[in-house]
Amino acid sequence: MKCKICNCESAPLFKATIMFKYEVQYYRCPECYFAQTEDPYWLDEAYQNALNLSDTGLLFRNKMLFDKTYAILCTQFNKSGKFLDYGGGYGIFVRTMRDAGLDYYWQDAYASNLCARGFEYDPSVKYEALTTFEVFEHLVNPIAEINKMFALSDSIIFSTELIAADVPNKNDWWYYGFAHGQHIAFYSKKSLQFIAKKYGAEFYTDGRGFHVLTKRKFSFFYLTLKMSKLGLSNILRRGLTSKHHSDHLMLSEKDHSE
Repeated sequence: MKCKICNCESAPLFKATIMFKYEVQYYRCPECYFAQTEDPYWLDEAYQNALNLSDTGLLFRNKMLFDKTYAILCTQFNKSGKFLDYGGGYGIFVRTMRDAGLDYYWQDAYASNLCARGFEYDPSVKYEALTTFEVFEHLVNPIAEINKMFALSDSIIFSTELIAADVPNKNDWWYYGFAHGQHIAFYSKKSLQFIAKKYGAEFYTDGRGFHVLTKRKFSFFYLTLKMSKLGLSNILRRGLTSKHHSDHLMLSEKDHSE
């Protein structure tokens, strides 16, 4: 099987039972260390619900990602620009960011926009930065999807857990996600560096699960800070006005006119 990142021939890694019923072969690339499943024929069933039942970290993750991302966007980018959450789920992150004063928009091909209705993205807009959290591991065709992301922004801020050089035993890493079957792509640091080089971008990582691919100057310093402990996001918020009331007025007027 060809590696979906560097196109080298991947080697069999192990077999595992997906969704308690499907025996699936996993592969790993010997060049960039990207790991992937065989062709994921089970995905229609796995996505009967866009967010899997066992994802109890949804709200916690949004809060955790908010602190660091908000500080990065306010210090490294034009905070008056437009931002996009790609694969934005129910719109929780977009609504949180708009409430904190950033002009944020939502995109997701599978989930329903429950919390940020009225702020769907415009594919013709070039966004100041694009965030995409817990999305990369779901991508059937990573390079094709990253092409779409870079067409929308020169900076991709994302989260996905890195697979270790010493491949975790299939029983020792929760991120394989065998029960829900939605995780089909696992990135090493080397595979993400390969992607950065392919697009002429810089790659920054905290070494765990938070990363940036960008074609602009970026300070690595902010990527490693514990933003919530510093309270930096609260300090930066003083320079911006929450959009919750102006959004309410705009959407109320729109609703009335329709």
